[in-house]
Amino acid sequence: MSDNQRLAKLPPDSLDERQRRVYDAIAGGPRTSGPTLYRLVDDQGGLEGPFNGFLLQPAVGGALERLGAAVRFETSLSDRAREIAILIVAQHWDAGFMRYSHEALGRHAGLTDEELSALREGRVEVFGDPHERLVARTVRALVSDGDLDDEHYSSAEGALGQPGVFELLALVGYYAALALQLRVFRIGIPDD
Repeated sequence: MSDNQRLAKLPPDSLDERQRRVYDAIAGGPRTSGPTLYRLVDDQGGLEGPFNGFLLQPAVGGALERLGAAVRFETSLSDRAREIAILIVAQHWDAGFMRYSHEALGRHAGLTDEELSALREGRVEVFGDPHERLVARTVRALVSDGDLDDEHYSSAEGALGQPGVFELLALVGYYAALALQLRVFRIGIPDD
């Protein structure tokens, strides 16, 4: 735990049955089914990033885990578009762990160093693909304004359809909640 981190890691052997179900869903669920691109579990078995906080209140943490799995693995967004959206949220909230983990996932999805650098700097015009540029502009408007004006909404609905707009809103809302948790609990990047 870093010096200013406000939330101690909950070791797996200290968890009750409800906490253990949430832990197992995170440590053994879809987040771990692909290549290991970032640390999800520390050397003692504690959950990294926002996931340790999910164990504090298993009913809420379990619901967040399921929402996170849905917005990450079950939407119509491409992997690149999804990671672009998440990294815009991470940049807006200055959420280090989110940036650390999703830059790795974004790189795996094909984002270039130039694109990742632009996202870190808050620039969204770097994307040549019109769909990705639209997703980036839409998410930038959402995190900056907390709303979409008629022009942004019309563009998003035209490209994504209402179901796609809903997916994007859910994704941004979920990752904004995680970013807030990361900031308030002072959760940083794992020591490697």
